[in-house]
Amino acid sequence: MNYYSLNQQAPNTSFKDAVIKGLAPDKGLYFPENITTLPQSFFDNIDGLSYSEIAFEAIKQFVSPEIPEDTLKTIVEETLSFDFPVVKLNDRISTLELFHGPTMAFKDVGARFMARCLGYFNQNNDKEVTVLVATSGDTGGAVANGFLGVKGVNVVILYPSGKVSNIQEMQLTTLGQNIKALEVNGTFDDCQAMVKTAFLDESLTSKMQLTSANSINVARWLPQLFYFMFAYKQLHKQFKDIVFSVPSGNFGNICAGMMAQQLGLPIKHFVASNNANNVVTRYLITKLYEPKPSIQTISNAMDVGAPSNFIRIQEIYKNDFEQLKDNLSSFSYSDAETKEAMLEMYNDFNYIADPHGAVGYLGCKDYLEKNPDAHCVFLETAHPTKFLDVVEDVIKVKQPLPEQIKAVMNKEKTSTIISTYEDLKDFLLK
Repeated sequence: MNYYSLNQQAPNTSFKDAVIKGLAPDKGLYFPENITTLPQSFFDNIDGLSYSEIAFEAIKQFVSPEIPEDTLKTIVEETLSFDFPVVKLNDRISTLELFHGPTMAFKDVGARFMARCLGYFNQNNDKEVTVLVATSGDTGGAVANGFLGVKGVNVVILYPSGKVSNIQEMQLTTLGQNIKALEVNGTFDDCQAMVKTAFLDESLTSKMQLTSANSINVARWLPQLFYFMFAYKQLHKQFKDIVFSVPSGNFGNICAGMMAQQLGLPIKHFVASNNANNVVTRYLITKLYEPKPSIQTISNAMDVGAPSNFIRIQEIYKNDFEQLKDNLSSFSYSDAETKEAMLEMYNDFNYIADPHGAVGYLGCKDYLEKNPDAHCVFLETAHPTKFLDVVEDVIKVKQPLPEQIKAVMNKEKTSTIISTYEDLKDFLLK
């Protein structure tokens, strides 16, 4: 499979080069040249397939021929070493739990898959690769864990000071080895801007190989299509019209779901559930796409004012607004509404959700008002204890810490505080 730049000003390239470069030379996001629909027999027989078998069949066209099939099967099996249960709240709403991995966030899948691909590509290469990534919360921990100890790969993570949860911060600042954390005086958008500037800086890129582990990287983005298929496997015998409500920040997750749909997965509709950072919600009303500075909320991993992956969504629909709107709805919710939803799920269903999942739940409710025959699945993207202060304040019940969280809580935080792009550049060059 070859990939082209969405900026259309760079030569097409292989999966390997797309992974190592992260961004195209013209700074566009990479997109696969072709998407071949899976045979109907794959979906007819999905009940008899394991998660690893489903994922292998879904992803192999995007990575061939650079990764041999036997190696790819191993990468997939190592990536998917935990469960993806669907929990039914009632006959109309279920949740897909994506927090059973090592850092208890949905990004474990993409980070683990990408780390193993990059490790394979770099196994006989003496040149080091620096993974440079900005995080609004869960990306940092997932990338840190996924790349820990990978040969020839250094990881530098930028995160906004005071704007991630305590547990999220500990997950990305306590591992050591090849993982370095930079605490930025600013917002996530500031972190993202620094990373993008670094990729544009030839005086830096001429001295080191930079790549990104945000969802702009195809190896981080595409594996997220797996768990939409896993949910379908668990629900398709019970429900005909399955809709996914995805808590959306950078829009890589929902875009991956749309790629699963392009592969033939029978998904009826998608809901992009936003917090106060509602660029796409406004776009679907006004047809005007206007990125704005991010607003801090209790669902901090979605505090993105300029979602990078939305251009990929537009590419899927060939920039046809009406076609996109036919397959995508979007709603926006305040922190107060998010807390009300968390309390409602606890009281009505004895279900404890994190703030991001609660936004997804609200998206389900709004969509079902006008589409009562559908079954809506919201993605629970992180374990509620990663947002312990918010969750305990809302439901008034103390929560036990899972073992994955306990493992980092008593470690020593190590980070470097920076304020400007020059600070970042100096750090990288040293």
